[in-house]
Amino acid sequence: MKERYAVDLFCGCGGVSEGLKQAGFSVVAAVDNSPICSKTYQMNHPEVSFFQENIEKLSPLRIKKLLGAKELDLLVVCAPCQPFSSLNKSEKIDPREVLILQSIRYAKRLKPKHIFFENVPGLAKKSLILDSLRQGLNDIGYALSNPISIDAADYEVPQRRVRCIMLASKTGKIYNVPNAITPKGNRITVRDTVAELPEAPLKKNQKDYLHFSRKHTDITIKRLQHISHDGGSRSELPDDLVMECHKGLRKETIGSYSDVLGRMKWDDVSPTLTTGCTDVTKGRYAHPVYDRAITLREAALLQTFPRSYVFCGNPSQIAMQIGNAVPVKLVKNLIKDLEG
Repeated sequence: MKERYAVDLFCGCGGVSEGLKQAGFSVVAAVDNSPICSKTYQMNHPEVSFFQENIEKLSPLRIKKLLGAKELDLLVVCAPCQPFSSLNKSEKIDPREVLILQSIRYAKRLKPKHIFFENVPGLAKKSLILDSLRQGLNDIGYALSNPISIDAADYEVPQRRVRCIMLASKTGKIYNVPNAITPKGNRITVRDTVAELPEAPLKKNQKDYLHFSRKHTDITIKRLQHISHDGGSRSELPDDLVMECHKGLRKETIGSYSDVLGRMKWDDVSPTLTTGCTDVTKGRYAHPVYDRAITLREAALLQTFPRSYVFCGNPSQIAMQIGNAVPVKLVKNLIKDLEG
């Protein structure tokens, strides 16, 4: 099979690059301006030319030189999703919104056969950004597909993670989303993913530096002890243990805030992991059985990182990298059969 080459923009800690490699691509270069993501990325992908630089200032010609006579098959663009997230309630203009348009400048120089975009569903509502992206790509010979909503749980990821994907192509072919590999009724569950891990100690251990429990306050542990195993929620708390910020909201917010202090279900996928995925006050991130939040190891496995993947930084920095990552198997399964 002909070797396929890819470039990873906004690469973060390297989840996309790991997925690309598992799909059979050779990653030539990756770009991200985060120092801690840079360390993690280079620990796991030492063969890739990494640019820890502002993507707006980096010249694509530097990557072009690395390609030499090689033809670039795929440019992956996972621009920051925070400006498009439903969790972002700010009415101020976020300057990060336009970063996705950098793909036009890079595509013009690198001339990839395809450009793959991954972001949150909110991107589809940003008509001005999408119109600018579509027009800019069209001007240099690319046709951009409409935004497509997919759930990572359909593609071997044990997590409910709805995403927006698009593909731009010079070939004129319409991008057909691969059929679901793990549709409803056949999904990989939390039990399948983390049940075999031993109980996590309170302190880091030499056997697994990511599998330790964060130290919870006494009242947090009391609250968790009142929440039933395997999917229980904070609605079960007695009045004296209800958090102050929830006391006036218990009945009328059963939708939007009920996941706080909730437990994951063994035989279901996990909720969407965020940068607060090891904090029970940030979502349904309590272990199905134990009175603690999930560990960094459990979070990494739910994001489908291999056990061998190394993360650099302190616990909050690692949680940030894991929560911001694109699930490895989602990337692998969406692009492995992409034709030139």
